[in-house]
Amino acid sequence: MITVISLGGSIVAPDSVDEPFLKNFVSLIREFLGADAERRFIFVVGGGGPARVYQNAYRNISGGNGNDSEADWIGVMATRLNAQLVRALMAEWCSQEVVTDPTKAPAMTGKVLVAAGWKPGFSSDNDAVLLAEKFQADRVINLSNIERVYTADPKKDPQAKPLDAISWPDFRALVGDEWTPGKNVPFDPIASRRAAELGLRVICAAGRDLANLKKILKGETFMGTTIG
Repeated sequence: MITVISLGGSIVAPDSVDEPFLKNFVSLIREFLGADAERRFIFVVGGGGPARVYQNAYRNISGGNGNDSEADWIGVMATRLNAQLVRALMAEWCSQEVVTDPTKAPAMTGKVLVAAGWKPGFSSDNDAVLLAEKFQADRVINLSNIERVYTADPKKDPQAKPLDAISWPDFRALVGDEWTPGKNVPFDPIASRRAAELGLRVICAAGRDLANLKKILKGETFMGTTIG
């Protein structure tokens, strides 16, 4: 069984590297890999704080004359830095290099594969869906600073209600059809379209709540939203 986890950069490195979280996260993964010989994980790691810091520096220094594609590439490189850290921490299960092109990911030779950003125009959510398709994963667990999907943006609409489950058509109606870097949605609209076509299940949950992640991985009742 292969599970794809999209590990948001805001969880790995909100400002700087969150060492306590990563230590506990690796311990949790070790627990599951030790308990089930068939368990496999693919982690897709986002850019987080390093992406924002370097992108802002680029924009500030260029005096507003920066190129969006260049800023995107800086963000992609930040995901690769974070992913390299995650791969190093999981080296006992992952001897392969960080995957930077989900369409050319090699067959897994260990229990863990780690991936980073691909190229401008493609979010880490999209990479996660492409990898789930390629490896026939049973689901994508999207861990970020958004614990559940709401009927509307709760920051803008006080009447917004959290959802335990939502269909792909209803979710896509919420997030639209276009994605731009930095767009604040629970799951990238482009990735959502492909996931819907595949009939893929996506779970959105709070990334730092490792007790909750443990429940998700064990198939128990959890806090979050299932899409699909």
